[in-house]
Amino acid sequence: MNLTLKIWRQSDANSKGKLVDYNISGVEGDMSFLEMLDVLNEDLINKGEEPVVFDHDCREGICGACSLQINGEPHGPDRLITTCQLHMRKFNDGDTIYIEPFRAKAFPVVKDLMVDRSSFERIQQAGGYISVNTSGNTQDANAIPIRKEDADEAMDAATCIGCGACVAACKNASAMLFTSAKVSQFALLPQGQVEATERVLAMVNQMDEEGFGNCTNTGACEIECPKGISLENIARMNREYLKASMKG
Repeated sequence: MNLTLKIWRQSDANSKGKLVDYNISGVEGDMSFLEMLDVLNEDLINKGEEPVVFDHDCREGICGACSLQINGEPHGPDRLITTCQLHMRKFNDGDTIYIEPFRAKAFPVVKDLMVDRSSFERIQQAGGYISVNTSGNTQDANAIPIRKEDADEAMDAATCIGCGACVAACKNASAMLFTSAKVSQFALLPQGQVEATERVLAMVNQMDEEGFGNCTNTGACEIECPKGISLENIARMNREYLKASMKG
C-alpha cells in the first residue's frame, strides 16, 4: 500500500503544532499501525530527519501507552483494540490518514504524538487502592464469599488499562469512565468497603482538580474503550459519591 500520512508535529506543550505530510510506500496489510510508524521513522532517520515521537511499550494491548487519534477516532477504525493491535488491512491503498495526539487539557503534549497522562496516575493515587491493616487475625481475602456476579463485574472494571481513549472520545474530555472503573473494582468487593467513602470522594475530587470535563452520557467513551468498560460504572460511581457526600 501507498499512503499519505498527515501527522501532528509539536516540539512541546508550549509550542504551536501543525500537521505535516509524509508519503509512505510498501505498507503491508499484516503490519500493525505502530510497525508502520516504525518504518516511517526508519526512513526519516536515514534521511537525516527527526523521527516522529509516539508512545508505546508492551505492543500487546495491555499497557495502554499507544494512544493515538487516527482519523478522528481514539485507537483508530476498529473496536476493542489498542493502536498497537490495529492492523493496516483496515486501510486501503491510496488512503490519507490523519494521526494526532489525544486532545485534552489534562493530557498536555510532551512531543508530537506523545501526551502526558500522569493525571490518571494522580487520580489512582488519590484512592485507587486498599490500605487496611491486615495483620493479626484478619480473614484471608480468598476465604471471603463473594457473589459471582459481583466478582465478574469487579473484574470487568479492573480490565481498564488507563489509555485515555474515553477522554479523547468525549466532547467534554471527561475522565468519568476511567475513574468510575477504578472506583467500581473496589466498590463491588467487600475488601473495598472499609475505605469506600474516602475513596470515591478523593478520586472524584482529584479528577476535577486535574481539569477533566463532566459526563453528559453521550456514550462515546464506552464505544471507543479498547476494553469495553461499561457506562454502568459511571452510574455506580455517582451513587457511591452521593452516598459518601451524605455521610460527610
